Amino acid sequence: MHIDLNDITFPKLLKHNAEKYGFKKAALRQKNLGIWQPCSWQQYYENVRDLALGLHSLGFGSGDKLAIIGNNRPESLFAEIAAQAAGGIAVSFYHDATQHEVATAIEQFNVSFVIAEDQEQVDKLLDQKERLTGLCRVIYVQKRGMRNYHDEILISFAETEKIGKDRHEQHPELFDQLVADGKGDDTAIICMTSGTTGEPKGALLTFKNLVSMSLASNEADPKNEHDEFVSLLPLAWFGEQLMSVVAPLLVGYTVNFPEKPETAMADMREIGPHLMLSLPKVWESIAATVRIRMMDSTPFKRFMFNSLMPIGEKYADCVLTGTPPTLSLKIARFFAHQLLFRALKDRLGLTNIRSALTGGASLGTDVFRFFHAIGVNLKQLYGQTEIAGITCMHRDGGVNGATVGLPLPGSEIRIDERGEILSRSAGLFSGYYGDEEATRRVLTADGWLRSGDKGYLDANGHLTVIDRIGDVLTLADGSHFSAQLIENSLRFSPYISEALVHGDESSQLIALIGINSRVVGKWAGDNKLSYMTFADLTSMLEINDLIAIEVARVNHSLPEKAKIARFAIIYKELDADEGELTRTGKMRRETVNSIYSVLINALHAGLDKVDIDKSIEFSDGKTAHIKTTVSMRTI
Repeated sequence: MHIDLNDITFPKLLKHNAEKYGFKKAALRQKNLGIWQPCSWQQYYENVRDLALGLHSLGFGSGDKLAIIGNNRPESLFAEIAAQAAGGIAVSFYHDATQHEVATAIEQFNVSFVIAEDQEQVDKLLDQKERLTGLCRVIYVQKRGMRNYHDEILISFAETEKIGKDRHEQHPELFDQLVADGKGDDTAIICMTSGTTGEPKGALLTFKNLVSMSLASNEADPKNEHDEFVSLLPLAWFGEQLMSVVAPLLVGYTVNFPEKPETAMADMREIGPHLMLSLPKVWESIAATVRIRMMDSTPFKRFMFNSLMPIGEKYADCVLTGTPPTLSLKIARFFAHQLLFRALKDRLGLTNIRSALTGGASLGTDVFRFFHAIGVNLKQLYGQTEIAGITCMHRDGGVNGATVGLPLPGSEIRIDERGEILSRSAGLFSGYYGDEEATRRVLTADGWLRSGDKGYLDANGHLTVIDRIGDVLTLADGSHFSAQLIENSLRFSPYISEALVHGDESSQLIALIGINSRVVGKWAGDNKLSYMTFADLTSMLEINDLIAIEVARVNHSLPEKAKIARFAIIYKELDADEGELTRTGKMRRETVNSIYSVLINALHAGLDKVDIDKSIEFSDGKTAHIKTTVSMRTI
């Protein structure tokens, strides 16, 4: 198919695929009541057509905004492309967003129509109805629990499609006319930024932005129509937009939707996907799960794991440094694969993975090494929502764990005098919705996008990202070091879920540690330690000793001036609802710095302990009182 970037749109790509594949090939697949239900390309097209005409009949038109809120499902994709076919713009929200966050985003982006998955999401909107004066329609997908809802703003997804189907029978040419009117420079989606350094903003991305970037990505990391992909992450994250919406329309592979989030990993094992793009948090969680299971396994399995993993790690070191492995290492790696790695990959659903990608944040080298050790071809990518997601990516045979790879075809990278990474490509966004000042701040006069990241290009053209410019540490000897690198190494421990490192040339490095409550709680139980609350667990001497061992392990691999001198365990779990994490799981450093400033100051001051007595208000209005003593530990 010849692609004219000035004319291409998602509805046009969908129409082409429906004509090419018809009912013969599954475009989507969803598990329901334990059975995988396929949706052909023709069915995909007809659902989008009926929904688009239904929306059009209800008053949705050119330039209008449609928000999608809920877990990933085929209806989410139908809604996005239907909105675009009707001349509007789609924006996805995180399914776990609070009603205040949802209402704020609806106002921010002037949303008039919402596709809500279920009663829970509908309630978020109805509770804020008086505030949302511009909201015209709420279209709910699941009818369960909606019998007694009679608000005039509500209409079911099925009823909307029925309206559209009747409209198509009366005016069979209308949908084709709407689709034909779309152009490549039309805004396709408003994609929300992560909000790591402030409130999320809405990046305006055109069809041309998205398709050009996806074509470049496919050239660097080839995909084909026989591939399978499992949709695991919210469509509000750009990476999921790329893999579940844009690339399948261009390539024709099948997107699979798990039955529910709790069964996602088991469902992935059934599908055996060839492609996977996920956040570092997911890869870290998978690696931690393996190590946790090994801790609970039989002595023989632990022996096999501890004996064979070093072989895989040595082989991974060769792969990641470009050093040819010796013959003896190849033979040992073969037997390690047969005895351990093959079965391990099967249990994780990664047997058929050809291309595994990580993006959205930095992934620790330990985690990266772990996956290459077991034979998963994990590759880093780097980019920003504002440039349609990707500017750099590892290529097969050229994976270097210390870098994020080479620029994509058509992408340019340069480093300015401050060491900041600047990028430019056809994927560069139109700007932030309703925020010209913020747009001017991230774009240079000659059209380069500022990343806010410090990095450098090596002799081979590979980009290395050091850290956010404001987070680079200045050590006591005047040298610079990445806080992110230390934090990633700490998170490789199965006992640690979050870490925040502080320090400058006038002080030693200190760390705030967030423990993994599930793993640490089990360790406490195995060691016959009793506790009532999370705060009780974090204050226990034995738990502080356990974390001290993990911090010392990380220190062993760090330069002398970059070693952590003192740490404290945070007395509660970090929570996105309280603004401590983004919805993609990244820490909001400024917020955490502010909330836990008492601990940070105590660590720098050399205190032994801090008494905490405070109340916490949750998003549902409930409050909790925490009274505990936090120990300051010196390594």
